[in-house]
Order: sequence, then structure tokens, then C-alpha cells
Amino acid sequence: MWRYAPALPVQHEASIISLGEGMTPLLPARRTGKRIGAADLLIKDDGLNPTGSYKARGLSCAISMCVELGISKVIISSRGNAGSALAAYAAAAGIEARIFLPADVPHANFVECKAFGAQVVLGGKKVEDDWFDLTTPNEPYRIEGKKTAGFEIAEQLGWELPDAIFYPTGSGLGIIGMWKGFAELEALGWIGSKRPKMIGVQPEGRQPVELKAVLESGGTMVSVPGEHLIDAGIRLAGDDGIFGEPDGAACVLAAERLLREGFLKSEDKIVIYNTGSGLKHCEAYSTRFARAASGETDKLGGLITPR
Repeated sequence: MWRYAPALPVQHEASIISLGEGMTPLLPARRTGKRIGAADLLIKDDGLNPTGSYKARGLSCAISMCVELGISKVIISSRGNAGSALAAYAAAAGIEARIFLPADVPHANFVECKAFGAQVVLGGKKVEDDWFDLTTPNEPYRIEGKKTAGFEIAEQLGWELPDAIFYPTGSGLGIIGMWKGFAELEALGWIGSKRPKMIGVQPEGRQPVELKAVLESGGTMVSVPGEHLIDAGIRLAGDDGIFGEPDGAACVLAAERLLREGFLKSEDKIVIYNTGSGLKHCEAYSTRFARAASGETDKLGGLITPR
């Protein structure tokens, strides 16, 4: 993502802490598109970032700014992926990291944070002391890294934005960052005033999020049944070879619904933003499969044959 360094806040190249994040592929999802009624469906697969999630963008920028500003100790409260990314970039920068994770955090995130040498607190309340807090939205730099996703989509589509972008909402910072990126590209004269409909997607039961970018774009917020996310992820993987995290798979369900309801047209160019790798959620996905010692079938009916 540091191809866009002049548009990022880091002033000195020596401050940049990069692990190869950004310019993730924009992949056609032809079988999924055919199944849900979308003639031009693309997946922006940020699960191929370092530590397997889009959080690498924001934390690369934030830790680089910590280096530039002389900050030596950072903390974060995270559901998982932000903690993993912080631990990785702090390790690369030689910065001390303390990470507060929920007790039921995916095991992959816990192992990553420990492997990168971070202090990990499970289920505890965040205590700041004299540590610099990188929890969203307490600092100004993670959004600067996240806006590069918008830069990339524009560049990968020849500086023509799609008709709609589906994004797992979370805190909403990803959508806000992308919207900021589009505004900066227009100011530079690289794109026009056209904007995609920004569509935020959440599992049912989460606190609703209202975003100015969604309203201004003519987009909408969609809630999808949480119990269907794992099956949707498995279907996406089987149809198009993209193993996304459940939140990314939720966007497929949301797109199918909005196409069926007529909010989007079948010929629209639609981008689904997959925020992380399915490998980070093996415990959740494994609930749909059973291992067998010999000649048994898994829960989806596939024969397991030992080598």
C-alpha cells in the first residue's frame, strides 16, 4: 500500500514499517455471481494481507507513525484481527505491545499475538497507563491506512468506481476510510464525482451503525442471519475458491438479498470486500465438518478416505 505514500501521513521513508500489505487481488466470482444473479461480481480479498486481514493496512500506517513520533509502547483492545496485526507490526518496529482480547477470541489470533511477542490480556479491562492507545477510533492514523483500499479498487478498475461496494461494517472505520480515499482521488483529478453505493453489512443482533458515507452514496445497511454465515463462507469457497472470513461471506448474503429485492440491478458492477481469511476462523468452520478415521462422511456428505 506504500505505493500511495505521498497520500499517507508518514513524512520520512525510514519510518515506514511494512510487511507487504496492500494491493490485494480483485477477483471475479463468476459462479457465486451466477447463483445470486450478479453478472459482474468481484471479491476484493484482503484476507491475503499480512496476518490474514484488512487490519494490516491501518496498523502498518499507525505503527509507522508511532516510529516517526517516537512512541515506544502501544496498547489495543481487539476482537482478534486488529490485535494480531498490531502485534506483527509492533514486532517489526521493535515497539512494545499490549493487547486486550476477549476470552473467546479465535485461537489463531491468540497464537499470533503471543508468537509476535506481545503481552496478551484475555477478558480483562484495558488499562492505558502511559501506553499509546491504538484502539479504533481513538487515534487518527489507522483510517489513513484503510483508505488505501479505496485507492486500490479505483486503480484496479482503471479509475472507474463500481456501482456498489459491500463491506462488513464492524466499527464502520473501513467504509469511512474508503469514502475518504475516494474524495482524495477526486481532489487529485484521478476519478470523477461518481460514487458507488456503499452497503454496510452486519450480522443480526449487533448494534446498528449509521454512517454518513452510506447515506450520501445512496447505499444502505443490511443485517443478515448470523447462523447462515458459515454456510455462506463454505459456499463461496466451493464455488470460487475464495476462503473468506464469516463477515466477508455475510456480504454475499446481503448482495443476494438486494439483487432479489431490486435495490441493485443484475448488470451492476458489484465489489464485495472480504476483510479476512477463513483460516482465522477454523474453529467456526469446523463445526460444519467432522473428521473420520476411515470411510465415514463429513456433515456435508463428502466421503473422507484416509491415505
